[in-house]
Amino acid sequence: MAAAALVTENFKFLSLFFKSKDVVIFNGLIALGTVASQTAYNIFAFDCPCSSGRNYLYGLATIGVPALAFFLIGIMMNKSTWDLVSECRLRNCRKLSGAAAFALLGTIIGRAVVAPLTWAVISLLQGQAYTCALSEFVDTSTLEGFPSDQGSEVMAKFPCQGSVPEKLQGFWPEIERQLKYESQLIGWLLVAGMSLMVFLMLCLKRCSSPLGYLQEDYWSQYHSNEKALFQRTATVHARLLAAENIKSFFGFVALEKEEMEQLEHQSVTPICKTDWNRVTGVYLYREMNGLPLYSRLNKWATYNLQHNVEAMDKEMDVFS
Repeated sequence: MAAAALVTENFKFLSLFFKSKDVVIFNGLIALGTVASQTAYNIFAFDCPCSSGRNYLYGLATIGVPALAFFLIGIMMNKSTWDLVSECRLRNCRKLSGAAAFALLGTIIGRAVVAPLTWAVISLLQGQAYTCALSEFVDTSTLEGFPSDQGSEVMAKFPCQGSVPEKLQGFWPEIERQLKYESQLIGWLLVAGMSLMVFLMLCLKRCSSPLGYLQEDYWSQYHSNEKALFQRTATVHARLLAAENIKSFFGFVALEKEEMEQLEHQSVTPICKTDWNRVTGVYLYREMNGLPLYSRLNKWATYNLQHNVEAMDKEMDVFS
């Protein structure tokens, strides 16, 4: 029973990946943007060197380097990445078990691979990079009537048709068809693998989630609203705090009429580092006395109302 409870608790992390429609829409926009970028690159920038030894490196770089860049950007832009970093920095990951950390990393990587995989799939389906990379490795024995004395140097020049002797140019359609077949086959296999992986993750998430569909939807809406309101309020708070400090230095502050009214009717004070740390870091769903706590901020507010915030620091989170 204890092992089953531990597994169920740790798999709560999987509900992060597809817990809201916003994630699906965001991933779709990323994929569409990647398709547009890849298409534009092939039209305006792709230029096979048509040189033995360079074709392979250029083709791999065309597929791999942008994919790696997209992956790293996806990692950096994911808020969960920095939540995990903060969790380890502030609390030394002492409340984060290995299984939970692995699941959370899976959600981060799952979001980050959308653009790289889209780039790789589109590149393979279009076939230009693959054709350039592997043209010099085509087995000439499969080409009927092809001179046996021609080496890889000549084969590498085929993507640039004007670079090969005129008597050999007639072999290019067959070579291109063979390479594009291989490229597109790999691309479709990659699509099938991605689809199967997403399907399995969705099944695992539905089976392991401790919440019903309606509560998960509510949790998603809560997170979206909390994030939007927190950012908007933080902007106003920072502006008012800066205005008060500037006013104390200069004796006045240049504000718009609406901002001046806010400054007159509202006073702000700096928030202590301890409270910032309490609402920062990794957090997933848990309950207190049967009532849901949807975020670290929700948890902090609940304990603060009971004037027992210190108990929150001593409490073991869901990560143990």
